[in-house]
Amino acid sequence: MLFDYRDTVPLAGMPPVSAEEMGDFLRRYLAEGWRLLALFGLPESQDHAAPAGLCCVLAQDSSHYLAALRTVPLQSFASMTPSAPQAHLFEREIFEQWGIEPVGHPWLKSVRRIPDAAEAHARTLAEGGSLASAPQPAAAPFAFFRVEGEEIHEVAVGPVHAGVIEPGHFRFQCYGENVLHLEIALGYQHRGLERMLTRGPLARCLPLLECAAGDTTVGHATAHCVLLERLAGCVVAPRAHRLRRVGLELERLANHTGDLGAIAGDTGFLPTASWNGRIRGDFLNTTACLCGNRFGRGLLRFGGTACDLNADECADMLHRIRDAGRDVRGAVDVMLHSQSVLERLTGTGYVSREIAQNLGMVGMAARACGLKIDARFHFPLADLPNRDCAPRVETSGDVLARTLVRSNELDDSLRLIEADLDTLAAIPPLADQAPALDAASLPPDTLAVSQVEGWRGEICHVAVTGPDSRFLAYKVIDPSFHNWTGLAMALRDNQISDFPLCNKSFNLSYCGYDL
Repeated sequence: MLFDYRDTVPLAGMPPVSAEEMGDFLRRYLAEGWRLLALFGLPESQDHAAPAGLCCVLAQDSSHYLAALRTVPLQSFASMTPSAPQAHLFEREIFEQWGIEPVGHPWLKSVRRIPDAAEAHARTLAEGGSLASAPQPAAAPFAFFRVEGEEIHEVAVGPVHAGVIEPGHFRFQCYGENVLHLEIALGYQHRGLERMLTRGPLARCLPLLECAAGDTTVGHATAHCVLLERLAGCVVAPRAHRLRRVGLELERLANHTGDLGAIAGDTGFLPTASWNGRIRGDFLNTTACLCGNRFGRGLLRFGGTACDLNADECADMLHRIRDAGRDVRGAVDVMLHSQSVLERLTGTGYVSREIAQNLGMVGMAARACGLKIDARFHFPLADLPNRDCAPRVETSGDVLARTLVRSNELDDSLRLIEADLDTLAAIPPLADQAPALDAASLPPDTLAVSQVEGWRGEICHVAVTGPDSRFLAYKVIDPSFHNWTGLAMALRDNQISDFPLCNKSFNLSYCGYDL
């Protein structure tokens, strides 16, 4: 089923097919340059014992079209991973969550640390007992890949780390100082977020999704609101779209600034590391001027935004943005003109274009490998001028490329925000926006998709409503889900001491992956 990315699709227009037909469909479309956005289990009803089939969504950037397909309920299917590597994590997740086995998967194991049955039952009761029970985990306990040999040694790091960061486990297979293989085990922050969204839309859905990945609050909130607006046929005012874009680009500025400082710190270049920590705070404080929260919580609402700016507030934000923009440009340029920094970044953490494409990488990590993937331009949320901005692409695929993409995107974000604030100051404030969403107003048995270019990359939300117009399934795909395997590939044939620098250059979300 092909459709424009802004449209919804009635399930009646997507008759179930066999798993073999879906496999052929997926392989054919991926060979033609489409990307796999989502592949997940779709139950027949809210009953936790209901059988489930598969549902997949693909995107073609050049045509702005999506494709969706679903299967009949099944217990197993022939794995698509050997010929379509983009499906590898999705298939493992389906087996973990639904017990549907991808027969022939080359490395079938759990994706996350899923709680045992007693813990899962306790969580369900703690959540009020109103949610569908989680399927029992079907995947075997986590077994790590091993490289055999007399001089091979294994280094285990985490899940508790030296800094105040999220938990994750990294297992290195090394020959001397060289890393032959890195395996990343996550799931320590699994909260059952998607399960808490079923039976929605509910008042709690937006606050929950604002916390899907705490540093991407505006990105996930925007994806959720856009999804609901497409289902409800709600038209959002251009002014609200501009306010949303200001929030998204401020989020990009704050995180790129912080990460560029962290990259500088891991090369031992302390001036930029010190300055950027302070400048990141300036961008966060500017976000607080927009909505009252430094991370953007409370900015979004169904049909528009919960906040607006008058002319004086626009002028104040514009002044703050220009000052912080001038400071960050100077701090980053100092780093990029240091030969010792450039020497350290060049060639470190290389990921080829072919590997990035095969893994389905997204965002600035994909653009650093030469892939022109950016939802702001291929799947725009509104018909707003882009101020001569375009996807920032580098081709070397190393830490330097990821650094340059971030640096260039700082300029684009500053230009977009300044233009939007100038426009907002000159046009009337928001009139009455759409009323609170009534779940009964959503179409039953319908699929909808939203894509938002967060600062890490493309955020994708997929919702399927049931006969009662409530969410039968709600799928969240944070860009980190696509890119963690890219980080593992970046370490191959590098020294283990390169890991902190490679990790900072990706800076992926643990909780966005764990959900």
